[in-house]
Amino acid sequence: MDIKLFEQYESNVRGYIRSFPTIFVKAKNATMWDHEGKEFIDFFGGAGSLNYGHNDPAIKRAVIDFMERDGVINALDKATDAKYEFIKRFQDIILKPRNLDYKIQFVGPTGTNAVETALKLARKVKQRSKIVTFTNAYHGHTLGALSVSGNEFYKDDYYGVPLNVTKMPYDGYFDGGDEQMDSIDMLRQYYEDPSSGYELPAGVVVETIQGEGGINVASVEWLQKLEKMCKDLDILLIVDDIQVGNGRTGNFFSFERAGIKPDIVTVSKSIGTGFPMALVLMRPEVDEWAPGEHTGTFRGNSLAFVAGATALDRWKDDRFSKEVVAKGKQVEQRFKAIAARHPDYISDVRGLGMIWGIESKLEDFCNDVSAEAFKRGLLAETAGADDQVIKFLSALTISQAELDKGLDILDEAVDAAVAARKKG
Repeated sequence: MDIKLFEQYESNVRGYIRSFPTIFVKAKNATMWDHEGKEFIDFFGGAGSLNYGHNDPAIKRAVIDFMERDGVINALDKATDAKYEFIKRFQDIILKPRNLDYKIQFVGPTGTNAVETALKLARKVKQRSKIVTFTNAYHGHTLGALSVSGNEFYKDDYYGVPLNVTKMPYDGYFDGGDEQMDSIDMLRQYYEDPSSGYELPAGVVVETIQGEGGINVASVEWLQKLEKMCKDLDILLIVDDIQVGNGRTGNFFSFERAGIKPDIVTVSKSIGTGFPMALVLMRPEVDEWAPGEHTGTFRGNSLAFVAGATALDRWKDDRFSKEVVAKGKQVEQRFKAIAARHPDYISDVRGLGMIWGIESKLEDFCNDVSAEAFKRGLLAETAGADDQVIKFLSALTISQAELDKGLDILDEAVDAAVAARKKG
C-alpha cells in the first residue's frame, strides 16, 4: 500500500492524515499498528469518539452476535429490540441514578446533527431567533453549528452563518488582566436593560470544557451562574457534551461536577463507541416536536445501539469513574513535570479527568511536538485557534502500560522539539 493514493484521489480537505501520515491496519484498546507493523500509542482517541478504546472485546462480541442473528441494521425511527435495549439501559444506568428526567431524540449520526437539532428546537420552543455562544467554542461544521463556533479558520463570509448569534467571552477569557470581566454578569445586564438593544435569546449553548478550543475549563461557579441566569430570564440552557461527556471528566456527563441540569444536552462521539450515533436529551416540557418534524435516515443505527448499550454496563457502579479520575491525575502530574522542565517553552497545563492540554505560546512548537511524537510512535493532536495546545484524549480504558509508554514518548518528543529550537 502506498499513502500517495490518498493524495491522488482524496479531497484536499483531508486533515488528520497530514498529521499522522501512515496507513493504519489494526487497533486494540489504545494501540494502533500501521501497514508496516509499526506500533503507535493512541492519545488521539478518535477525537473523543473512542472513550472505550479500539475493539473492546465485550462491545465487539455484542455487535458480531447481533449481525450473525440478522438483527435489523437500520430502522430509521421504527421500534427495534436494539433501540429498546439502549433506551432502557440509558434510562436505568445513566439518567435515573442522576435524577435527570430527559426525553431522548435520536438524530442524524454525528455531533453536528445534534447541535443543529438543539438550536432548531430551542428557537421553536421559545419563538425567538437569537442564540448565545462563547469565544473559542466548537460545535461542528454544518451551517447552524458553524454559526455558534468560534474559530474563524472554519468560516467564510459567503457561508452566511453568523446571523442571529451573539458571541460572549468564555470563563477565564480575560485572565491576566488586573480586573476580571464576568460574561454572565454582562449578559444579565444586557437582557435586563430594555434599552440595551440586545434581544432575549432562545438559548445559550456552551461546552463545560472547550476541547477543540484549547482545553479551557469553565469553573463550577461560572456554570452555576449561567444556569441561574437562564432560569431567571426564561432562556434554554444547552450543554454540548459531545466531546467531553461520556465519562471524559470522570463523571458520565461533564456538567455533573457543577450540579446543574441543562434544558437540552447534545451527546455523540463515544455514545456509539465509534459507531455513528447522536442524541439530543431534553426536559419533557421542551419536547414540542410534531411527529416527523425533524428526521434523518440514519437515526436508527442499530450497530451503535448495540455497542452503546454494552458500553453503558461500565457505569453500573463507580469503579470505572474512579479509574478515570486516577489516570487523569497521573497525566496531570506528568504534564506538569514536563512544563516545569521547560518553562521557557510551555506556558500552561490545564484539564480535568482524562482531557488535558500542554500550551505553548511559541509559534508551531506544539505542531513540532506532535510531529516528533508521531515519529516515535505516539498519536497526539493539537488544539486551539493557533494549534498552541498539545491535547491528551486517549481511551478511558487505556492500560497502565500503554499510558506509561505514551507519556514517556511525549516526554521525549517535547525534549526533541526543545532541542531543535535551541539548535536552530
